[in-house]
Amino acid sequence: MSKICFLGAGSTVFAKNVIGDCLYVEPLKDATIALLDIDSERLKDSEKMVMNLNKTLGGKMKIESYLADEADKALKGADYVINAIQVGGYEPCTVIDFEIPKKYGLRQTIGDTLGIGGIFRALRTIPVMLKYCEIIEKVAPDALLLNYTNPMAMVTGAILKATSVRTVGLCHSVQVCAPQLCLMLELPDDNLQWKIAGINHQAWLLEIKRNGTDLYPEIKKRAELPQYRWKDTVRFEIMKRFGYYVTESSEHNAEYVPWFIKNRAPHLIEEYNIPLDEYPRRCIAQIEAWKYLREELTADKPLSHERTHEYASYILEAIETGKPYTFGGNVLNYGLITNLPYKCCVEVMCVADRTGITPTYVGELPVQCAALNRTNINVQEVAVEAVLTKKKEYIYQAALLDPHTSAELTIDEIVKLCDEMIEAHRGWLPEFY
Repeated sequence: MSKICFLGAGSTVFAKNVIGDCLYVEPLKDATIALLDIDSERLKDSEKMVMNLNKTLGGKMKIESYLADEADKALKGADYVINAIQVGGYEPCTVIDFEIPKKYGLRQTIGDTLGIGGIFRALRTIPVMLKYCEIIEKVAPDALLLNYTNPMAMVTGAILKATSVRTVGLCHSVQVCAPQLCLMLELPDDNLQWKIAGINHQAWLLEIKRNGTDLYPEIKKRAELPQYRWKDTVRFEIMKRFGYYVTESSEHNAEYVPWFIKNRAPHLIEEYNIPLDEYPRRCIAQIEAWKYLREELTADKPLSHERTHEYASYILEAIETGKPYTFGGNVLNYGLITNLPYKCCVEVMCVADRTGITPTYVGELPVQCAALNRTNINVQEVAVEAVLTKKKEYIYQAALLDPHTSAELTIDEIVKLCDEMIEAHRGWLPEFY
């Protein structure tokens, strides 16, 4: 009998997907599920949901619930830990991440991976995860941590560098990148073969074939046509200029580079179909939707679930059964991508089996793709260093190195912005000196 601890279990919809998926895995149907959250009400909602799923899908899971001050009990003896926490939530922290930069003329779309929003999300999230990892090291030293929390590269990289916890970072975009691209361009998506490598949210679709035929020539041709270009404008522009398609959406990638969101060229927002303030809008919509979803998910009635494309259950199934499973994972770069920095966090194809997680060797990325990745890695590495050393100067340096921030603001403006952000996040950040 395996034990799975779910950190951030108050994310009820995501918990449903992951735990519901695990109920489709025979060796996990009798697992112990330890739900952990800081919000007692959301925790109770998730507990009801999981118990309902367990009953509906014929599982024999043992369901336990714990608040954050009982983390040692929740994690004790865990074989697997799934992390989906969001430190600071929509209010106050996400609002701060967007509203204060706006005062300086700095606009964002998602703000969870890079930029000022991504940096400060890392500064408040990594310390919390390192505390959880201290507990894991004591009470579940052999556990495998599956991290779903953004900023993926910064959080996963920090855990792997600062702790002994076996960890892999999992994103939602790698497994759907190639088929969704084909569907968007009205190309058949069956019998696809593809290869992806790079960094989280900016990994490159290095190859895409169907029945052995290279699809890139037709993809690039269609991406220039008006009826398709508007669907994914930023990514298609990056593909045009750098030769390859990136895994994450246009709204994400618009803020990872210095070219699309510019005060001195406001026409680019409409030209590239860039949804400014998109993440806050999504948060508000999700909060409103929860009012209706809550009754559906927690009511004492059969709760349906079909296995999703999320990686977690397939990885656990591979480890439990020994049947190998290949997936895109975030790991440290121990020579996997030879023209990216050693020990930075990279996203490469990995294999799960009874031995655990084994990342695969990539070699060199196309030189221009590696160069663009390094502009993001610079920010990630320095932001992680800020957390690990508690030195404020690294916060400034991470922001100064950020491609979008540095393209819009002066040095003095960036430092002043960081100081205001640090003050506004007081209570959510460790003390920096």
